[in-house]
Amino acid sequence: MRVRLQASVPESTYRLWLEPLEPQGVQGETLFLSAPDGIRAWVERRYSSLIREALEGTSLREVSFGAFGASAGTPVEIELNPSYTFERFVIGDGSRMAHAAALAVAETPGEAYNPLFLHGPPGLGKTHLLVAIANYLRANAPALSVRYTTAERFTNEFVGALRSAGSEGFKNRYRDLDVLLIDDVQFLEGKQRTEEEFFHTFNALYESGSQLVLSADRLPSELADLEQRLRDRFEWGLTVEVGKPNLNTRLTVLRRLVREAGVEIADGGALSELAERVDANVRQLHGGLTRAIAHASLMAKPLSAELIAEVIPAASRGARATPVEEIQQRVATAFGVSRGELVGSTRAAAPMRARQVAIYLTRELTDLSLPQIGRLYGGRDHSTVLNSVRRIEASLAEDPQLSERLTELRAAIHSPAGSRP
Repeated sequence: MRVRLQASVPESTYRLWLEPLEPQGVQGETLFLSAPDGIRAWVERRYSSLIREALEGTSLREVSFGAFGASAGTPVEIELNPSYTFERFVIGDGSRMAHAAALAVAETPGEAYNPLFLHGPPGLGKTHLLVAIANYLRANAPALSVRYTTAERFTNEFVGALRSAGSEGFKNRYRDLDVLLIDDVQFLEGKQRTEEEFFHTFNALYESGSQLVLSADRLPSELADLEQRLRDRFEWGLTVEVGKPNLNTRLTVLRRLVREAGVEIADGGALSELAERVDANVRQLHGGLTRAIAHASLMAKPLSAELIAEVIPAASRGARATPVEEIQQRVATAFGVSRGELVGSTRAAAPMRARQVAIYLTRELTDLSLPQIGRLYGGRDHSTVLNSVRRIEASLAEDPQLSERLTELRAAIHSPAGSRP
């Protein structure tokens, strides 16, 4: 494992963050690691998926920084993003109702809307609002027990508890709460035993007056593979759509991002040009700005409307839905690997880099969530997908050839001449 880790990151990164890790033992398919207190949280958040990748080909599938010997399935709380607050949420016409409802729930949990169900495509701010509720309650009502998690994590914890005969402990952790916030509940579809457990968890919390907040990429009634009784319960309270940001909202988001990044704008039309060209969601807007800043830095040019027009092709304006198969095939061809290698488990340098690029473009050019992308790339989990995205983002700042290749791939993917070479 150490050899793989050392080969996958810069030497300075390995020595600073990964070399201090020490194996404590193995329990089932989980490797327990210890880390110095000063770096444990950072390493767990940033490098867990990388460590899991290094375990591929072994009997181990998971990594834990918890105490070795503790009950399997004991959850490590998700570290909440401190920037996800109500004050930092940019309110637009499509999100005003969702913001107001989330704030009402945070101020009077269990009394305002229960459950609160937010729905809409990825990248529009659902996670921001769920975490904002959790951050608000932890700051203003510390006596309340609050847990934010994802449906994927809920499923993984439940499966782990079943394997270790720890289901009672799992039930106690999730049914003795004042507020439970579950992101991406569409992930529960088709998982019969997990659906059953979540049904009873929902009932227990609702009947005790606890607040439930849920999010999904579509309406409860459209979660066709979810049990009807769960869909019915999701509609007991308030269901609110989080809509796409309009032009003014996109401009407000861009101005804030530019201000926080300390980036100088060459002309007043630069941000307007970007806001016009990227209209899908806030996540893609952020990605477009990151791409433009990287190009400006690499080419020693000012961040101008002209540069943005060069970096973000006009063909992406009002972009059609991009099939993931097209992205995968385009990237595989560009890197000289097969599509099977790209989505497979090989850790050879060329397929692995191609896979990271394909995942990055899939995240940028589609509305798929992290778990959905992971399933399309060999069943990888959402943290592995996120790690791939972050690796490409980090490389863009220092690799002009990669930046140029990505630009060429985007142009090819959006080419009206056809979807396949």
